[in-house]
Amino acid sequence: MGSQFSQKKPRILCLHGHGASAKFLENLEMKRWPEFVLEEMDLVYIDAPFVIDPSRHIEYDPPYYTWYKIEDDQSFEKAVAYIEEQMIKLGPFDGVLGVSQGGGVTATLPGMQRQGVALTKVPRIKFVIIISGPKLGATTLPCPELAKNAFSSPLDIPSLHIIGERDKLKEDQFKLLESFVNPTLLYHHEGHGVPHLDDNGVKMVLGFLKEMRRILFHSRGGRSKMCYYLDLIASLFCFKKNRGIKLTNNARVRSLI
Repeated sequence: MGSQFSQKKPRILCLHGHGASAKFLENLEMKRWPEFVLEEMDLVYIDAPFVIDPSRHIEYDPPYYTWYKIEDDQSFEKAVAYIEEQMIKLGPFDGVLGVSQGGGVTATLPGMQRQGVALTKVPRIKFVIIISGPKLGATTLPCPELAKNAFSSPLDIPSLHIIGERDKLKEDQFKLLESFVNPTLLYHHEGHGVPHLDDNGVKMVLGFLKEMRRILFHSRGGRSKMCYYLDLIASLFCFKKNRGIKLTNNARVRSLI
């Protein structure tokens, strides 16, 4: 039974940032993480539905995509419908990972699914990993009409938020952090985008994935509930012993890399 638990990888849908692509996220950005970390996840990358022209010099080849157009709420609705189509086609998925604009979109999905206004044809999203993702409706990106109530109450879903100390957009990312119940924060010294991971960062990401695998295992009828609660208590004890920066909300800071 233990081997069954250890072999099950969470299947994760990956959403790139504005002006990027699935290929860019997979072959360039995520390659900053060690291969043995990536091997702990079953990652599926998709392109956003809208092609755009580059607004600045970009050092990688086109095409360039965006998830929605700021001035067009219908484009967001089309993007969410497109994401659901891809989840049906390529899933089922356990979680969603998003970077920058893709991270902001990712954060809205559990809330819209909870309200029954989106992703009604796919299984419930179990967790999210948000890298440099701002809260839609803060100062960086407006909130489309479909997602206006996504954060009407804190989202009670496991979340890992990866925020850079030198990211000029980090304030909106901290606002997003406050929209989740007991979020986990990886606060690093780099800027916007997917960071490199040092030893502490690796331990944190692997620890989060291990916790998600345990949750998924139990949800599929794995070990007894007693074992689950014992593990949960042990995990909470470990969280308290980890040092990090102090925040006013309930975020668990596992490392500053």
